[in-house]
Amino acid sequence: MLSARRLTAAKPASSRLLTSAGAARYTTSAAASLLRLGQTQTKAPQPARRQLHTARPTSLLNTPSSLLRAGSSAKAKGPQAVSIGRRNFSGASVHATSAPNDAVAAASELARTGAKIDVKKVLVVGSGGLSIGQAGEFDYSGSQAIKALRESNIETVLVNPNIATVQTSHELADHVYFAPVTPEYLAQIIEKERPDAIMLAFGGQTALNCGVQLDKMGVLERFNVRVLGTSVRTLELSEDRDLFASALKDIGIPVAQSTAVNTVQDALAAASEIGYPVIVRSAYALGGLGSGFAADSAELQALASQSLALCPQILVEKSMRGWKEVEYEVVRDAQDNCVTVCNMENFDPLGIHTGDSIVVAPSQTLSDEEYHMLRTAAIKIVRHMGVVGECNVQYALNPHSLEYCVIEMNARLSRSSALASKATGYPLAFVAAKIGLGWTLPELQNSVTTTTTACFEPSLDYVVTKIPRWDLSKFNHVSRDIGSCMKSVREVMAIGRTFEESLQKAIRSVDPAFSGFAPVAECTPASDAELDALLQSPTDRRLFYLAYAMVERGYGVERLHALTRIDRWFLHKLENICSVHRALQQPHQTLQRLGRSELETAKRTGFSDRHIAALLSRGGAAVAEDDVRAARQQLGLRPFVKRIDTLAGEFPAPTNYLYTTYNAATSDVAFDERGTMVLGSGVYRIGSSVEFDWCGVSAIRALRQLGHKTIMVNYNPETVSTDFDECDRLYFDELSYERVRDIYELEQAGGVVVSVGGQLPQNIALRLHRAAVRVLGTSPEMIDAAEDRHRFSQMLDRIGVDQPAWKELTSAAAAEAFAAAVGYPVLVRPSYVLSGAAMNVAHDAAALRASLAQAAAVSPEHPVVVTKFIQGARELDIDAVASEGRLVVHAVSEHVEDAGVHSGDASLVLPPASLPPAVMQRVRAIGEKVAAAFAISGPFNMQIIMQDGPAGAEPLLKVIECNLRASRSFPFVSKVLDTNFVDAATRAIVGEGVPEPQDLMARPLPYTAVKVPQFSWTRLAGADPFLGVEMSSTGEVACFGRTPAEAYLVSLLSTNGFRLPTPGKTVFVGMDDLTDAKIVQRVAAHFAAAGYPVATDTAATAAVLSSAGVTAKVVDFDYADRRTLRDAVAEHQIDLVVNLAKRRTTSKDDCNYAMRRMAVDFGLPLVNDQRCAAMLIDALEALPKGVSTAKYASQPLNIQTPVAVQSWQQYLDSRE
Repeated sequence: MLSARRLTAAKPASSRLLTSAGAARYTTSAAASLLRLGQTQTKAPQPARRQLHTARPTSLLNTPSSLLRAGSSAKAKGPQAVSIGRRNFSGASVHATSAPNDAVAAASELARTGAKIDVKKVLVVGSGGLSIGQAGEFDYSGSQAIKALRESNIETVLVNPNIATVQTSHELADHVYFAPVTPEYLAQIIEKERPDAIMLAFGGQTALNCGVQLDKMGVLERFNVRVLGTSVRTLELSEDRDLFASALKDIGIPVAQSTAVNTVQDALAAASEIGYPVIVRSAYALGGLGSGFAADSAELQALASQSLALCPQILVEKSMRGWKEVEYEVVRDAQDNCVTVCNMENFDPLGIHTGDSIVVAPSQTLSDEEYHMLRTAAIKIVRHMGVVGECNVQYALNPHSLEYCVIEMNARLSRSSALASKATGYPLAFVAAKIGLGWTLPELQNSVTTTTTACFEPSLDYVVTKIPRWDLSKFNHVSRDIGSCMKSVREVMAIGRTFEESLQKAIRSVDPAFSGFAPVAECTPASDAELDALLQSPTDRRLFYLAYAMVERGYGVERLHALTRIDRWFLHKLENICSVHRALQQPHQTLQRLGRSELETAKRTGFSDRHIAALLSRGGAAVAEDDVRAARQQLGLRPFVKRIDTLAGEFPAPTNYLYTTYNAATSDVAFDERGTMVLGSGVYRIGSSVEFDWCGVSAIRALRQLGHKTIMVNYNPETVSTDFDECDRLYFDELSYERVRDIYELEQAGGVVVSVGGQLPQNIALRLHRAAVRVLGTSPEMIDAAEDRHRFSQMLDRIGVDQPAWKELTSAAAAEAFAAAVGYPVLVRPSYVLSGAAMNVAHDAAALRASLAQAAAVSPEHPVVVTKFIQGARELDIDAVASEGRLVVHAVSEHVEDAGVHSGDASLVLPPASLPPAVMQRVRAIGEKVAAAFAISGPFNMQIIMQDGPAGAEPLLKVIECNLRASRSFPFVSKVLDTNFVDAATRAIVGEGVPEPQDLMARPLPYTAVKVPQFSWTRLAGADPFLGVEMSSTGEVACFGRTPAEAYLVSLLSTNGFRLPTPGKTVFVGMDDLTDAKIVQRVAAHFAAAGYPVATDTAATAAVLSSAGVTAKVVDFDYADRRTLRDAVAEHQIDLVVNLAKRRTTSKDDCNYAMRRMAVDFGLPLVNDQRCAAMLIDALEALPKGVSTAKYASQPLNIQTPVAVQSWQQYLDSRE
């Protein structure tokens, strides 16, 4: 067998092939043909294979591996059924008739049935709650790894507190632990489960760091747990900046001049030697956390102070700002076979974190010499470092020469790995897991072709564009500048046959409000000087400033290149788009005058029907999107459907992985299945995240169980739903009205499910319905009635369900009159928005006017409702499923925080801890009334305010919101109650196999689960860590416990950034005039009694604590001076910040804002809600004596592991 290693060494310089669409690909046909397994080839050395612990087909057990690689010796018998990638996890069908390569099939069958190494049970470490820099891509990669292990009949143990993920479902891992991903808790689980091996590469930086610590603690050696794949030593080499630089120098690979340091003074000394400007990079950190540029010593001192508070080591490096940034995804097995799966190029020059940059695959501006130079270097690095599995290597490349240097290497699956997997169809995580089990690339099958091996390097005949999604507008005081520290919350990916087409699809996918590469109203500088400054200093809106400069100000390629250093090739492509843009908006241009050629050019350049309509409307009469659609269809202009093909047509690709394009002449598939479409969640963002991917995957699986052919539409590369073995057909494409109609009509689909993908599908449901698209489940007319605040309120009045006093906005004066009548505060609520966007509490008339202006800007086409804001109340969440208006199942969760905190930022307790049966029955009755009134068939969610009634009366229950779709808490309630709500909802939607109604809340449970939010405050410099009505969390975790307090404590410890304070260190306390003084006093008293010094920054707070017998030291911090603040925090040994101020400030000078910001900037745990603080004290007081101050390893329960660990199944079994 000719190994990929030998292929790499002997590979001639390949020609760069440009398809007619303009996409670049690299191939060596002669070398590739040698890798076809149907031929007799040189045998690769193989280790001795042990007897597997699971049964395998006798024919394979008795067949020598050398024969399995020869097509003449291992012919399949009987009907030849091909399954995607031989994974066939979901049973999805394959849309091709080509017969499989027998040798590949035989070798792959062997790899499916076990491992070459002696492992029976493997621990997979998850990544925890989603945060900036570590998001849904690790649900995808972890799920792939578990699928690979299950396929090999290996028992799996998963540790991941992120209850919203697909990987924590019953269908995947054998044992799931919703527990903190910390070395100490993992040690407990290892001792309990006794796995043979552990996988660290599929849980991001969190899992990697835990693995390194477990090794240092001696846990892995003590329990004889081997690390599968890349060794701990290689992980340490790749993460330690100094060791990594030294390792590369050993093999002659250039690295930037740099010095690794552990103190601020050493950083200053290193920069003096290197010369300014410098870049600071953090070790053992994700998403560039703690990194940044420093132009002088003052900037470096402030940056290094903050960075060293967040990580143990930083690298001070010579800045190469303005160079190209290029990345290679590399796979290597233990036999030294090595392939580069994908290379990607940043649209933005070096200086912007790759997570915040537009990324294009394959690279478009590299010469053949540059491409192969970096490819060769990547393989050399991976071999020298001893990577076994997948990794990526990032380069800086001088645009004016062949000079380059390595920026970093991630010896694990990363955000880029998920992107590369979806860009090529090559399942990197799945292959990496198989390699970890001892299999080699020649023994694994190419999942797309099914006739070639995993040794093939993908060649693409299309272009992929990734664009980040930022939500910076949700936060006060946050700079929109982007740089080396990642700020984007998620990303989108688009596929096209030209860069122009791919880019415009990606821009629209980021936000439906964007029409494509075109100016937007909010990005209109006052002068060219201001525009030049905005182009020179990157922000999250630079792409739109580029569009404004080109379309409105006539900036040329050379001027823009001088300002931005963006490669001229990309700028010329943007100019192509602008040329079409200008032609369409000419005053004389009309839809009637637009010929087929002009319209076809616009569509091939990536323009949407809506964008074309808007541009044509500028010349005179208004043109509607449907008018453009009708005109192009009359001209025979419809998109073609193409397959993702990793070998660019050189071999058949029997894949169901599809995209649409206008740059083609034929479609690759026949449209004869009439499947059911499920619309995915689209881009993850604050308010819509991995929980909706779980809902989409659950719906697809339920439909398959009911015998439906399934079609998934989604464009998010981080998701499990865009793994092509989950559905019968996957369209990696836009979730727009235009594209969904295109696919629906091409596929002649049986119907569309819009209620499991969050708000995005809901927003187009009514338009689809009115365009004769069969929307399944609840009528879109009813969905619209529930989304429209005015109509929804009228419906509640009609059915006798109470709600806060409300009024639809007609003018600012009318709103002020209403607020004066009901009394401030009032809540401003726009319609058709997600995560409370532009929702604000106004305490006076000035705040009300500001809130009304913001709401009108966010949702201009829909009414704004002003409601009375109820203070001091509790909030309940109802997640439910109904069928034809009849309630089927429901769950009631109680918020820990007072009403006024967005439900996505609230901590949810299930089952509720303080609701009497009578209240539970009343809540159920409200659910039944709403289900009947809106004739719901499918999922829905409501929020209810519970307010104390008059003396002696029962509590008042008022509905404040209802969404006729699945909510972000559906995975939580489904897993806690062990009933899949989306499965029931899907059956209700299609009207098949609907379960009988049952009251799950009537059954007492011997456990409680608490879901708590995961925030990413540290990455958003200046953001106020304050909870309010607009959602700001980026993820969530949930854990189980015997009591609500116990579950809350474990959940809190599962969030990134929270830990209990070290005994003897200081607890820093803050409050304001609205804070409940008794809670602050109780918190301080508890920690003081436990031996923790208490401090505060005001005499007033000290006086409040003194009145309760707590002595608090008053510390005068200079919050504005970052250079001295770190030293002051260290001097006073502050280890926990409890700031319970309730008044949101608009000034950065406010001491409570500064205290909260200090906590997150220096990596200190923060408690910022008084109800949460009280529950934390409840939990600590309930612990056995001495646990909350005991050191780790001194006793079984201690400060690091205060609650004994149990698996999910153990909690479920306790019901019996």
